[in-house]
Amino acid sequence: MSIKLAVFDMAGTTVMDQDNVARAFIHAFAKQGLEIDTADANPLMGYHKPLAIQLMLEKLEIEPDAEFIGEIHADFEEEMMDYYAYDPSVKPMPGAEELFLQLKEKGIRIALNTGFSKRIADTIVQRFQWTERGLVDDYIGSNEVAMGRPYSYMISELMRRAGVEDPAEVIKIGDTPVDIEEGKKAGCRYVIAVTTGASAIGELEEEGPSHILHELSSLPAILLQ
Repeated sequence: MSIKLAVFDMAGTTVMDQDNVARAFIHAFAKQGLEIDTADANPLMGYHKPLAIQLMLEKLEIEPDAEFIGEIHADFEEEMMDYYAYDPSVKPMPGAEELFLQLKEKGIRIALNTGFSKRIADTIVQRFQWTERGLVDDYIGSNEVAMGRPYSYMISELMRRAGVEDPAEVIKIGDTPVDIEEGKKAGCRYVIAVTTGASAIGELEEEGPSHILHELSSLPAILLQ
């Protein structure tokens, strides 16, 4: 059975991230007088961001009030919007665009999903002109479905839009344990972890991906197996 749809994560997988997402997460908490560090933030990367904030508040033993979560998320989102729109360091992950083309030449649709809101995803995709250039067929933000990662709703919605009914015709690629959990829950044929993001290889291995890659350029070889 051939692969018809490849679902890629964004930050840390197809978009370079030098701890900028974690840094914005930390800054958003600091604005509320709450001190967290990278070691606290990194395990929550990849999650639907309001859920990540809720989990962090619970870890801090603070009641996760919806309004308070919203305030922290708003600060996080504004910093990320500014970063992705204007920072000169924002670039595609090395090999990402070439890989998109390779897969599309094989008839595989390219989709992106993310723990970010659609608003941030729009900013990234528009900056790189990925849809205008024909590199990406579809993308989705975690606020467009009932529940984001670790649930598989985003993958299911991307499959519905692409007309793909069998998850055995789908692969998921991401850089965090929650990406792997999402892909496994969706039943994807391959759930591929990349070591280019926030998570250490040991953390990725614990989730049991089908493959672990150190660079995106290694992915086509898997499809030829």
